[in-house]
Amino acid sequence: MAPVWAADAAPGAAPPTPGLPSLLSAQQISAGDTAWMITATALVLLMTLPGLALFYAGMVRKKNILGTMAQVLAVSALVTLIWFVAGYSLAFMPGTPWIGGPESTWLRTLDFDKVKNLVSVHPLAPTVPEAVFCMFQLSFAIITPALIVGAFAERMRFAGLLWFMGLWSVLVYAPVAHWVWAPDGWLAQRGALDFAGGTVVHINAGIAGLAAAFVLGPRRGYGQVALMPSNLGYTMTGACLLWVGWMGFNGGSAAAADGRAGMAMLATQLAAAAAALSWMLAEWLVRKTPTLLGLSSGAVAGLVAITPASGFVGPASAVLIGAVAGVGCYWGATGLKRLLGADDSLDVFGVHGVGGILGALLTGWLADPKIGGVEGSVATQGLAVLATLVYSGVVTSLILWIVHWVIGLRVTEKQEQDGLDLSQHGERVE
Repeated sequence: MAPVWAADAAPGAAPPTPGLPSLLSAQQISAGDTAWMITATALVLLMTLPGLALFYAGMVRKKNILGTMAQVLAVSALVTLIWFVAGYSLAFMPGTPWIGGPESTWLRTLDFDKVKNLVSVHPLAPTVPEAVFCMFQLSFAIITPALIVGAFAERMRFAGLLWFMGLWSVLVYAPVAHWVWAPDGWLAQRGALDFAGGTVVHINAGIAGLAAAFVLGPRRGYGQVALMPSNLGYTMTGACLLWVGWMGFNGGSAAAADGRAGMAMLATQLAAAAAALSWMLAEWLVRKTPTLLGLSSGAVAGLVAITPASGFVGPASAVLIGAVAGVGCYWGATGLKRLLGADDSLDVFGVHGVGGILGALLTGWLADPKIGGVEGSVATQGLAVLATLVYSGVVTSLILWIVHWVIGLRVTEKQEQDGLDLSQHGERVE
């Protein structure tokens, strides 16, 4: 089905399908909004490359540093092409309440005609070129599956990873993004609030990571020998890159260079700071020692929790969300992890899952209509949380089992002992 273009519609023709991109004169594009969105997109991409790669690489053992980095880099490239083929269309084109339509497969709706001075725009970001909106959303589609890498670190075959991530991007990420962010998505229609991805990104990745940890089983030696981080300097550097990049993650989700974007950035900074300190204090009380890993993890926990709320709350609420997330995610990475009994290697569910759930529910309670223009509902937020946990958890498990039976998911005992760097890539850190 070819897209209907507003600029090319004949007089008296039927109006274009609501939700489809349209062609506008380039003069109608906001230079300020476009410049900010391009900058925000680069910041979000920085979160994955190299931020997340460094954050995870520092927490695995030395023999798995390069393998972990290779997984993050490969996911970024793979998801980019999947987004080009179908991901963008399935997530952001109008369709059913469950999935988008095929209008923008192969990015067919994107257009720029310098001669005619026309450019396509998406209705969710009508002041910037559609190419910028598409790229901004691609940076989210990249980091979400890349987050899952931390849950099964040090034990998944590289070939299995590629098949799993490709299928997951199409069958899990795109539908959930459509539910929450597309105007005709069923959760959007019910008023679910997720400004920048607390549900779509963090709860989604968190529960998928937990499912992967259960399906693959624990690392050999888990719970018996110390599996020590290789370089917490890498981890701290990666956490700081995530922190900086998160300004684009949340601020860019306003889709404009305006006051709401500025408030979202301030809320992001305040929540990250509050969470870093509250995690540190909780760890200090329990373990009698504050750690760099705890400070880094706490900052990320605050960033996760403020993500769904950042465009809906003011400074005081942001500090509260961060403080709650720091303590809550510390428990998620320690006490809850022991209760669940899963080797979630780098605490993807403990930080992203728990932080995303806390942030989503607190958004329903603390959303300020003066900032976001909408009322929050804890019940609606709870529905979005539950739906994402169930759908992502079940479908992720099915994908993992299919990949396991077709080509195999886990490295052999000897390959795991040698490390992913050598066994999967023939490389190592000297």
